[in-house]
Amino acid sequence: MPIIQFNIPLVTGKEIYHIRKVKASGNFSGDGPYNIMCQDLMEKELQCNKVFLTPSCTHALEMAAILADIKEGDEVIMPSFTFPSSANAFVLRGANIIFVDIDPLTMNIDENLIEDAITERTKVILIVHYGGVSCEMDKLLEISGKHNILLIEDAAHSYKAKYKNKYLGTIGDIGCISFHETKNIHCGEGGAILINNKRFAERAEIIREKGTNRKKFIRGEIDKYTWIDIGSSFLLSELNAAFLYPQLKIVEKINQRRLMLWQLYRDSLNEVSLSFKIELAQIPDACRHNGNIFYLKTKDSTERENLIRYLNNKAIFPAFHYLPLHTSYAGKLFGKFHGEDKWTSIESSRLLRLPMFYTLKKKEILEITDVIKRFYLTKVG
Repeated sequence: MPIIQFNIPLVTGKEIYHIRKVKASGNFSGDGPYNIMCQDLMEKELQCNKVFLTPSCTHALEMAAILADIKEGDEVIMPSFTFPSSANAFVLRGANIIFVDIDPLTMNIDENLIEDAITERTKVILIVHYGGVSCEMDKLLEISGKHNILLIEDAAHSYKAKYKNKYLGTIGDIGCISFHETKNIHCGEGGAILINNKRFAERAEIIREKGTNRKKFIRGEIDKYTWIDIGSSFLLSELNAAFLYPQLKIVEKINQRRLMLWQLYRDSLNEVSLSFKIELAQIPDACRHNGNIFYLKTKDSTERENLIRYLNNKAIFPAFHYLPLHTSYAGKLFGKFHGEDKWTSIESSRLLRLPMFYTLKKKEILEITDVIKRFYLTKVG
């Protein structure tokens, strides 16, 4: 049986053409023409105040932590079910992380538990839109506004996904996007920070340029530039931006195909979910996701391990996601869990992500789901 990998990064076929244009120009560093074209396109498409490309979503989160003016002892409320970068960006600035439980239906932060975790030291509510499925943004905006706390969206999975009529990453004060090779569109490693609160735009430009006002110098607004703030090199290279550009141009087509594959998975596994009590992802009515992840939940971690082995023996390679941060060494060192861990640990131990990528074939999905069906029939038999 041919191997079905977990992920195959997208290549549209037009990336080399654009990379050759960069080579011919001799301009390889950040914020050249392709950076600008990508940023302008994203601002227009997302109806976003300001977009800056970054070397990764991790870098975008680190910029967000600086813009939030995080200082030693400040608190950041966030879910434990996320990638370490979500927390690490704020820990680097001295924050204490306050983890709260998730909603098991979406694997997103439970918005009803946030207010109880707020203290006078709370500086940021960081939310994660897992798998491109939106958190309950109306409630989150209400909470952040009521308590005058910044709302930052980790929308790593979520490019062009929506909550109601708004794109994820454009609803809170700041949004962070990933263009890692595991995402719907990518440039190997890359990301973007979306500045929705206009008061952060000028400082974001400075932080991204190593804390200098170099961009004002380039635009002819000053006769020399200098170091005026903290910052780092948060620029994406022109080679990466050139790779990303043709993918940005056809992202709707890419997302539509992934949504079709996602629905095929769901339709094919619906009978299994009804008969054998596995759970499939739930999409709230207010959300329009982008097909970034397809997952199921087994009865428990033992069943998940057995299913992984069974799939691996058939040359199919799924993955799980994530180990809860509050159970890790660093999570215990830099944060604490507020309230009861009713769902985070148990749900994360059951979740299994199935192969999902643009060139995945319909017949391969049917092969995968057929193997899953046979696993459960054999288990019962």
